[in-house]
Amino acid sequence: MYPDKYIYCLEGVADVTENNKSQILPSLENLALHFGITNVYKTCDCIEGLEESLSTLLYEDKSFKDYAILYLVFEGEGNKIELDDYYYTLEEIAEFFEGKLTDKIIHFTNTMRLDLDEEGAQYFLDVTGAKAVSGYNKPVPILSTVLDNPYFSLCQEYDDVVALVEELYERHYALCNTMGFVLYY
Repeated sequence: MYPDKYIYCLEGVADVTENNKSQILPSLENLALHFGITNVYKTCDCIEGLEESLSTLLYEDKSFKDYAILYLVFEGEGNKIELDDYYYTLEEIAEFFEGKLTDKIIHFTNTMRLDLDEEGAQYFLDVTGAKAVSGYNKPVPILSTVLDNPYFSLCQEYDDVVALVEELYERHYALCNTMGFVLYY
């Protein structure tokens, strides 16, 4: 049996002080109830909120080593996330996380298309120290949770990201292909 690999989900919202109806929260609840996967959900509405949430995770959460997946739910386009009406490139995000994400998988929902070239992916991984970065490179009219949950479940079983992706494609080829699931390592 593999040790639990927790998920830390951070969702970008318009205003954290308002009651936001999250599309992702029911999926996280499903992961906890049906797959037993521990997860934490936070929202942020500005880059300072993003920094604060991640600093809390990195420096104050005693279970940080157990978080294997950083699940980022942000609107965006062209490898840029939108936060507070500003677009942040993945290079800027990588520099913010510099050296802080060793052995973590960074996963983006399909609300931001992840379409890195080899050099951009390697830069992100080298700067952050992440084990892998994953997401979707095709626009589809459904939220990626339909594939995210099986992916996170398989992350509990596989440490080798190549074997993980092979198994995901074997079990969910049509969804992976249609949504353009990608993983850079």
